[in-house]
Amino acid sequence: MNTLGLALRISTFGESHGAGIGCVIDGLPAGLKIDEEFIYSEMQRRTPGRNIFSTQRKESDRVEILSGVFESHSTGAPIALWIANQNQKSSDYKEIQNIFRPSHADWTYQHKYNIRDYRGGGRASARESAARVAAGAIAKLLLQEIGIEFQSGIFSIGETCTEERDFTFAKTSEIYALDSKIEESFKKEILQAKNNHDSIGAGAEIRALKVPLGLGEPLYHKLDAQLAAALMGLNGVKAVEIGTGTNVAKMRGSVHNDSILPHGFSSNHSGGILGGISNGDTLVVRIYFKPTPSIFLPQQTLNSKLEPVEFSLKGRHDPCIGIRGVVVAESLVALVLADMAILNLHSQLSAFKQFYNSIHNPFSGGKI
Repeated sequence: MNTLGLALRISTFGESHGAGIGCVIDGLPAGLKIDEEFIYSEMQRRTPGRNIFSTQRKESDRVEILSGVFESHSTGAPIALWIANQNQKSSDYKEIQNIFRPSHADWTYQHKYNIRDYRGGGRASARESAARVAAGAIAKLLLQEIGIEFQSGIFSIGETCTEERDFTFAKTSEIYALDSKIEESFKKEILQAKNNHDSIGAGAEIRALKVPLGLGEPLYHKLDAQLAAALMGLNGVKAVEIGTGTNVAKMRGSVHNDSILPHGFSSNHSGGILGGISNGDTLVVRIYFKPTPSIFLPQQTLNSKLEPVEFSLKGRHDPCIGIRGVVVAESLVALVLADMAILNLHSQLSAFKQFYNSIHNPFSGGKI
């Protein structure tokens, strides 16, 4: 499926080498100020061709709003967003149209649908993720109304890793590095892989601050479960951690438990989620990106006749998808939280009554 969310539903469409990509946002409350410059600034964080550490495909990624907005405010109708593709080089893929690229979705798409768009991977291309950033920007505008803030950055590139979390520095870093002391080491790892016609993996962390208590639904729409599902649905993500993550397997309960004190929690091993519901602490999510499968070294594979062949890839690709991927991941966290925030409005009768008692009905006996 191509739709995320229950109350706030985001459906994306388009392919890497088609006319463009976009999304439809349904369920957004009416009256939200739609700041197009903010949307553009979010798109520029992810856009390709920003520097030598990303693909050199040049796309302006200017978002066109087709519906659902009037006089800069949401109307309650579905919002359609369109992003034109402007810099495709489909000819780069002619020579590989009949082969299956290792670690790409070519093999699975062909056998599932018996047809595939070989130009840049079609629907499976990371190009589609631009639509998620556009939708995520609108989700952030909604969440700003209740004070939620976001931070993100890169904490590992290949074997190089840091425990530092300087989110202020990450905003200024070309590669969103969380540690100024090893940013150059991160860059060296990326450029070394790139110059060797190879690629490299990365680890990213996303935090959401001032998340209210109570976001998340019991059992089948838990906050942590939906975050994991949304983030694992992003191209190249192979693992997701909440809070202390995999290290919980090494801990005792007496250490892992976050004591509840008058001023707040003593620690945040839970990552801001208990029982699938936000606990009022900072939401902490880490994700791990695999090395970009598009590399320029000779590789072994099969062609459409299932014959073994050797090939070398052409085109323009990110040597480290985690760099731009962290921006998309932050957008996905925002989309999940926005969905949960809207869903949470029905959790208590008092909120239900407060909303309907606040609506003025001119035909209920009052004077007009």
